Amino acid sequence: MRPAAPPRLGLAANLGQFSLLVVVNALVGGLLGQERILTAFGEETFGITSYTSALLFIAVFGATKAGVNFFAGGLCDRYGRKPVLVAGWLVAVPVPLMLMAAPDWSWVIAANVLLGVNQGLTWSTTVVMKIDLAGPERRGLAMGLNEAAGYFAVAVTSMATGRLAAEYGWQPGAFALGAAYVAIALGLSVFAVRETAGHVRLEAAGHVGGEAGLSSREVFTRTSLTDPTLSAVSQAGLVNNLNDGLAWGLLPVLLAADGLGVADVGLIAAIYPAVWGLGQLATGPASDRLGRKGFVVWGMFVQAVGLAVFAGADGFAVWAGAAVLLGIGTAMVYPTLLAAIGDTAHPTWRARSVGVYRLWRDAGFAVGALVAGLLADAWSIPVAIAAVAALTALSGAFAAVRMRETHRRRPTPG
Repeated sequence: MRPAAPPRLGLAANLGQFSLLVVVNALVGGLLGQERILTAFGEETFGITSYTSALLFIAVFGATKAGVNFFAGGLCDRYGRKPVLVAGWLVAVPVPLMLMAAPDWSWVIAANVLLGVNQGLTWSTTVVMKIDLAGPERRGLAMGLNEAAGYFAVAVTSMATGRLAAEYGWQPGAFALGAAYVAIALGLSVFAVRETAGHVRLEAAGHVGGEAGLSSREVFTRTSLTDPTLSAVSQAGLVNNLNDGLAWGLLPVLLAADGLGVADVGLIAAIYPAVWGLGQLATGPASDRLGRKGFVVWGMFVQAVGLAVFAGADGFAVWAGAAVLLGIGTAMVYPTLLAAIGDTAHPTWRARSVGVYRLWRDAGFAVGALVAGLLADAWSIPVAIAAVAALTALSGAFAAVRMRETHRRRPTPG
């Protein structure tokens, strides 16, 4: 048997494995995409009318995913990346089957616990593995490709789920795609994905600057509080997913209340992640040339404007425009935040720092779902959306003050 080639850093040197991981992350996003209109499923199938109750599945998903994100980085450092990826797909096997057979809303909530574990393990690991392979010069491009694949798949599957539900009913037809995604991704992860820990050791050997060998407690404190850039990135990630939790849970209900059918609701729900996903193909590499901070700050402001339009206007065309704005703002922020973590953290504790960031970021799903549900029940959906729009603008202002620029160099080929 031919010995394995020594690891090399860079996208060109690792194109095959990098491309495979892009495909795997598209399947991660696709599994999530079938859930983007579940509030309509709950209302039509189980008669869920309380916004707080309807959004509970998002809160459960977000809390579970956030916690698993935190441990995923440590597990990757201890056991390697590939075992964590495979474990995440094994956990996902029951998720679409439970949605197909759910007799009541409690099954949906239970399925979202497993989905949170799956997303925390698989998405975190594909992020870390792509950072490992790309090396320091092309992290923005690497994260743009990763997140574009994931969220474009969210959009496509969200729209497809709406169409399947309209054509064949919610159960079991609407969730058949999810079962196929799990089977394909598990097979690829077991038989085709290769470990990337060797690339980490290679980069660490040549790394200049930063502190190596931090404990997990030190990494948590630095990423959450004491490092100005890492903590600013973490709060921006939390607020970004807070408004995504609101968009996930309340926008389908708002659209349906205006008389849109389930297929049109699925279309509007798909525009936002489609623009978000494809936009990252531009914003990720642009941050490699122009720097990270401006994309984070202005991205949060654009998201705030999009949410404000949803809160203050109505009609299919206006809502489609608001979804485009929300998608553009999120595309500016999402890959750039991950790239800034990669710029700032030392290779020896980078996976754990990514895990801490993703803990705070995905806690935003839970906070957003609960806050949005409570505000919508107490006042109205537009009031809930307006409140989150204001919070998003404040988050951008905080990042403008606290975050430092992390990447000023122009990239070199490879």
